[in-house]
Amino acid sequence: MPKLVLGAVAAAIAMFITGFIFFATPLGQIAYGSATEAQQAAVQNALAANLSGTATYVVPSPDTPATTVLFGKGPVATVHYNSAGFSVASPDALIAGLVLDLIVALLIGLALYGVAGRVTQFVDRVRLLVLFSVAALLIGLVSDSVWLHVDWVYTLYAFVGSLAMLVVGGLVIIRWFLPAAAVAAASAEQV
Repeated sequence: MPKLVLGAVAAAIAMFITGFIFFATPLGQIAYGSATEAQQAAVQNALAANLSGTATYVVPSPDTPATTVLFGKGPVATVHYNSAGFSVASPDALIAGLVLDLIVALLIGLALYGVAGRVTQFVDRVRLLVLFSVAALLIGLVSDSVWLHVDWVYTLYAFVGSLAMLVVGGLVIIRWFLPAAAVAAASAEQV
């Protein structure tokens, strides 16, 4: 089990680097629309004047008959709003992201470790990793475009980047940190 914890740390670092490439470099801008500085300032001022605190808002929210009509007319926005703001390169966010990657990698490792005796071939382990990763991202990310009409460019980019992170982390665990005895035993049985 200590080997699995070490594997989760290695996988988390690989996930962090992959996530950095997809989401913290200029490559990540592929996922977003653009607005001029003046447009951004106007929207920021409107948000500050009209939203009371940090939360996720649906604007307009279809809670009343009047806002339901507005919702149907559009425009509609889901706003992840932080009233305080934060540094673009926040060390707190980087540390929290690495901790999140570690938790995810540990969960991937525990899941793969739990089936390592029955799923002994490398390709089968990778298939399991990819299929579960795709399934989790479909319900957790792609569903926003299906149900909430989030734009597909953002969703597909986030899907690809997140899938890359999960698969890279899982591959590190599969390749170097799962019990080798399971693979050796399976090879002996096939002979």
